[in-house]
Amino acid sequence: MASVDYRQLADDVLKAVGGQTNVKEVTHCATRLRFVLADPTKADKPVVQGLPGVITVVESAGQFQVVIGNNVSQVYEGLPSALTSDEAAADRATGGNRQNPLSRLIDVMSGIFGPLLGVMGALAILKGLLMILTTVGVLATTSTTYAVLFATADAFFAFLPVLLAATAARKFGSNMYTAMALAAAMLYNQLVDVSLIVEGEAIKMTLKAFYDDGNPVTFLGIPMQLPSYTGTVIPILLAVWGLSYLEKGLNKLVHEAVRNFVTPLIALVIAVPVVLLTIGPAATALANGIAAGLLLIYGLSPLLTGALIAALWQVLVIFGVHWGMVPIFLNNIATLGYDTLKPAIWPAVMGQAGAAFGVFLKIRSAQAKGLAGTAALSAIFGITEPAIYGVNLPRKRPFIIGIAAAAVGGAITGAFGVKVYGYALSGILQLPMGFGDPLGLGDTFIPFLVGTFTAFVLATVGVYLFGFSKEEVQADREEAARAEQPAELHAAAGGSAPEGPLLAPAAGTLVALPDVPDPVFSSGAMGPGFGIIPDGGEIVSPIDGTVVVAMGTGHAFGIKGDDGMEILVHIGIDTVQLKGAPFTNAVAKGTRVRAGDHLVTADLGAITSAGYDTTTVTIITSPSAVAAADLIAAGAVRAGEPVFAVER
Repeated sequence: MASVDYRQLADDVLKAVGGQTNVKEVTHCATRLRFVLADPTKADKPVVQGLPGVITVVESAGQFQVVIGNNVSQVYEGLPSALTSDEAAADRATGGNRQNPLSRLIDVMSGIFGPLLGVMGALAILKGLLMILTTVGVLATTSTTYAVLFATADAFFAFLPVLLAATAARKFGSNMYTAMALAAAMLYNQLVDVSLIVEGEAIKMTLKAFYDDGNPVTFLGIPMQLPSYTGTVIPILLAVWGLSYLEKGLNKLVHEAVRNFVTPLIALVIAVPVVLLTIGPAATALANGIAAGLLLIYGLSPLLTGALIAALWQVLVIFGVHWGMVPIFLNNIATLGYDTLKPAIWPAVMGQAGAAFGVFLKIRSAQAKGLAGTAALSAIFGITEPAIYGVNLPRKRPFIIGIAAAAVGGAITGAFGVKVYGYALSGILQLPMGFGDPLGLGDTFIPFLVGTFTAFVLATVGVYLFGFSKEEVQADREEAARAEQPAELHAAAGGSAPEGPLLAPAAGTLVALPDVPDPVFSSGAMGPGFGIIPDGGEIVSPIDGTVVVAMGTGHAFGIKGDDGMEILVHIGIDTVQLKGAPFTNAVAKGTRVRAGDHLVTADLGAITSAGYDTTTVTIITSPSAVAAADLIAAGAVRAGEPVFAVER
């Protein structure tokens, strides 16, 4: 595939979701753009899904999620600053959000933790590698080299409340620097020495140490508790949430001429003592209670808990709601020093990686094999969306087998009480996070490896042996055989030559693209193409290629031609709203098609009766590979008739 222009992709995505005015909020996590739209019906899901560089689209938790993969940050940076700036985030927060509580929670969690995951994962790996190096005797824990490297790895987690304050402020509409100052104040008491009276003598020590020695700590005579806030999650999130409301109230009272320094002054003088007196201790108790409760549940059946988490994780990923688990993992690490739930996610990831690898080993079609191999490699390194959406889920059996294999691996990690000591993506490079002390009796690193790779092996073998029906195997063999034929024989057999024109996908009346009654298409933003007002409901493929997008609703198909050109066939305007009722699919994602092959049958009468336009649009979604394109027919045409010349 040609390189993707991410700035152009950002523009195309924005247009297809209804434009900037339709976007209430947009954030991104490790792999996807997460839009909150003012009017979700204005977003054209199949158009977005057909864009080069987009893996798929998921509508879940009140969000329109555009799955990009590892390069999502580059697409996000290409969006207008009016949508992505801190000021924009604050304005949106001030304006409120009508999402339901669960959707709002998922949105908040993804917005807070998403920006930190990259560096969090990198430093978690470093901590794991340091554990390995010191255990095997390569590096002494008493050396200054170790001290410097450990500080590099651990500082992020020690000062995690400050970093979370920055991202939380953006989500809650608070001043970022005021929020960071609040977090710093929460940590200061256990990091910096102050002068205190101990048994009548002034001594330099931290306020936390003073408190831990049994001395009373008060603020204006009110007794205070001083729990440790290092590495904690819940206290700072609640603190910044409360701070956001305090700042909004103060901004209404303080004159704008002095607001920039008076509001932070008053806010911090009020917020720091209140947090230290109330929110902090309460939140710490809540965090400890959550950790204890999860340990209790885990203790009832570690095997079942591990299997359940591993089996359900990728289902949660599909709907984009897995972010709700992230604070739980981080809280356990902060309060306990480790987490016993997160390890089950490695088998979940490797289950889908193994399933995609099984597809790679089984199929013969060069194009599909290349996609499966790339997706499997991506999943091994922790990014499973290409494997899920591009390989496993469309074929159904590999996805299910991957889940079953994950459950077995998760049961192993649960049964042996596997622990991880940091948080990051669950890929092969992050395995050192599970490295404790392999020389100790209680070490769980070996079971961690066994559970993880058991899932991969079981999924690979399971898909290879049971992942395909006889019909699918036969279709794959035929597709591979056709691909090996010379181009002349392929054209003589009834298909179009790779460099030939696009064929009409239906019998009907040709419509020039500017006359198509949809601005996303007619503007040419998606690429060159044409429309047809169909006379009949049978829709056929305009080119030889492979179906890469087959909407379950039946109204849109993406096809990648044998020569690399990618097209979108969209049946009707806004027919996504019909939820598939008038359509009967004849192909699925991954199906090999020849020009003129049946794609879908559309009930044109039902579409018209529902109030929708039946104009069927064919768009070249890889316009960079096209030098020129134009209609070579007019008026009434037959299905399969050459109608659109393409010059490469």
